[in-house]
Amino acid sequence: VQLQASGGGLVQAGGSLRLSCAASGSIGSISVVGWYRQAPGKQREFVALSSNLGNPLYADSVKGRFTISRDNAKNNASLQMNNLTPEDTAVYYCNVNIAYWGEGTQVTVSS
Repeated sequence: VQLQASGGGLVQAGGSLRLSCAASGSIGSISVVGWYRQAPGKQREFVALSSNLGNPLYADSVKGRFTISRDNAKNNASLQMNNLTPEDTAVYYCNVNIAYWGEGTQVTVSS
């Protein structure tokens, strides 16, 4: 199973980015997709999660700005990030079905 995250980059504060996560291999059905991030010198933290059990979950710091979505038929997921701030600067990782992690994509927000 491989996860490929993409869509990161450099953006000014207030801007938007859309991250994508494509899963390939014998992953079966996707029941949970999560996005996490790790800023320099900090631990990896939860950002957003979409599961078959209910409504998406978001970290308080991104509520109202980020939107997680997924396409089970295509085995991919996205994270739409709006109104970005320098505090959102981090490497973003996608996670599928708890067990699988992508390599991460860098998001840098300049002030």
